[in-house]
Amino acid sequence: MKTLSPRLVKVACVPIVFLVGLAFFSARPALAGADDGGKLRIICFGAHPDDCELQAGGVAAMWAAQGHKVKFVSVTNGDIGHWREAGGPLALRRKTEVEAAAKILGITTEVLDIHDGELLPTVENRRMLTRLIREWKADIVMGPRPNDYHPDHRYTGVLVQDAAYMVTVPFFCPDVPALNNNPVFLYYPDSFQKPNPFQPEIAVSIDTVVQKKLDALGVIISQFYEGGANGSADLLPADPQKQKERHQQVRDGFARRNQSTADRFRAKLEEWYGKDRAGKIKYAEAFEICEYGRRPDKAELAKLFPFFGE
Repeated sequence: MKTLSPRLVKVACVPIVFLVGLAFFSARPALAGADDGGKLRIICFGAHPDDCELQAGGVAAMWAAQGHKVKFVSVTNGDIGHWREAGGPLALRRKTEVEAAAKILGITTEVLDIHDGELLPTVENRRMLTRLIREWKADIVMGPRPNDYHPDHRYTGVLVQDAAYMVTVPFFCPDVPALNNNPVFLYYPDSFQKPNPFQPEIAVSIDTVVQKKLDALGVIISQFYEGGANGSADLLPADPQKQKERHQQVRDGFARRNQSTADRFRAKLEEWYGKDRAGKIKYAEAFEICEYGRRPDKAELAKLFPFFGE
């Protein structure tokens, strides 16, 4: 009987392996939320206690209003993110701020105890994020792209990428059951162009919740009203009327930021809402699909973002 040489067996296996991998990333399995009465489970990672609120506060409020489960995770504790104070007291202050923001948005929040400015993409931290994603039984995972000005932002993006697929591997972190289905991993927007610009597959109107998002950002006083690491005493007027004006200035700035997102991705809004409705949208958030997680088609994206009929 004639047998194939080892070299030919290896060659023959290559297409099979490729097809299995392709099926894994493109398949549309049942959502993890099927165990929660069809409710979605979303976990969003940011480097600091304010990043998730900035990038996904609008869609988080919309998901929460429909009964879906949303969790924000700050991967560092933000303990050097201020011009006047630092250390444990600042970390506790920032944790309190995002807890207040979470109550406004109707979501859950967690701040990990890693020093601000010292995050590294270690195996230990990869395990930590993998466990968090598994414990949340996430359908959607969000994080920053790994090309960013701040090392904590970059490495948060790398860690989220590294957790993609690994959340399905049973003997990686075997103390927490692996997910049967790889979640959809999404990136937040940014303005960096190299090595490649942000290219969203989805843009969502947040007009109905923009005031709630601005309210949530408004309680993160240390970062926005006081200016965070690059602020100064010049931002803190003593006169009560000037203080009100300063709060309004901050609020208006974030409103413009979300208006800019809507204008920047108007064409993408038209794909999802149609030209007439998209032309009336004032505020938006947008997200890009990470190729390392599940790759949903437009029909599945519409189920994951069930807002387009509103």
